[in-house]
Amino acid sequence: MTTIAPLLSVSDLKVHFELASESPWPWASKRVLKAVDGVSFDIFPGETLGVVGESGCGKSTLARAVLNLIPATSGSLLWQGQEMRGASANTWQGLRKSVQMIFQDPLASLNPRMTVSQIIAEPLRTHCPQMSGAEVMQKVRAMMVKVGLTESQINRYPHEFSGGQCQRIGIARALVLEPKLIICDEPVSALDVSIQAQIINLLMELQAQMGLALIFIAHDLAVVKHISQRVMVMYLGRAMELASKDAIYKSPGHPYTQALLSAIPLPDPQLERSKTLELLSGELPSPINPPSGCTFRTRCPKALPACAENRPELHALNAFTQVACDLI
Repeated sequence: MTTIAPLLSVSDLKVHFELASESPWPWASKRVLKAVDGVSFDIFPGETLGVVGESGCGKSTLARAVLNLIPATSGSLLWQGQEMRGASANTWQGLRKSVQMIFQDPLASLNPRMTVSQIIAEPLRTHCPQMSGAEVMQKVRAMMVKVGLTESQINRYPHEFSGGQCQRIGIARALVLEPKLIICDEPVSALDVSIQAQIINLLMELQAQMGLALIFIAHDLAVVKHISQRVMVMYLGRAMELASKDAIYKSPGHPYTQALLSAIPLPDPQLERSKTLELLSGELPSPINPPSGCTFRTRCPKALPACAENRPELHALNAFTQVACDLI
């Protein structure tokens, strides 16, 4: 039996930020914000891994650390077997063609002083200097058509487009280098629901055509369910559950995942009124001073005193699900 090697292997990745001390004394210890605190996962060719969680749980920081836009504090980033954490700028430059990112705000991620052709062509001019101007423009036009734009729009500026069209430009810019992995950082959260569906379907079509792997970050669990094969649930910089799409939506293992899924509104009013909500108590703790032991214990309805002692790691619940809970 042939085992497919992962494109990217992330192991115990941590991103900590040192903050100035609140004390006026110079010898006082500095505070540390633990944005990502030991996350591990693999992403395979052609796969989509959905990443969900509350605001402030570390999803976007994780994405930026994977791309080295933010330096990781510790852990391992293996790209096709090559360790990338701590790699030189030249080594990362060579990887940029293979890993690209689609950002949350489609308009803010585009240079307002550049035309569509200049925006999409910029990665080619940076990473493929051997290409002639005619070759670059031919590829730009082909990519515009592929993402649902027209060649007649090639000399327009971002402010002349709608939010959905701007996101299509961002997708074209990310895909023009024909990467192997795309990190989508909440790419549809700023769009209308109908436009969200168009962009999601476009990403799935392009993934099938180009054999892309996707890391798809979102708040909307319904969107993640539609596009992902596996889902990772994050809370306060930690992975609470990692499971196949079917397993996580049919039988969630972690109490936090159960609470998130129970909050999804149902289209049937009768079923919506009759369903049982798994409400969480309290507020999200500060990542500067997280709870001891299990970070979720202060809001968990099943927490026991022992949960304050040991920090649970992801362990196999069954063949499809891993959970970070010692009570399961």
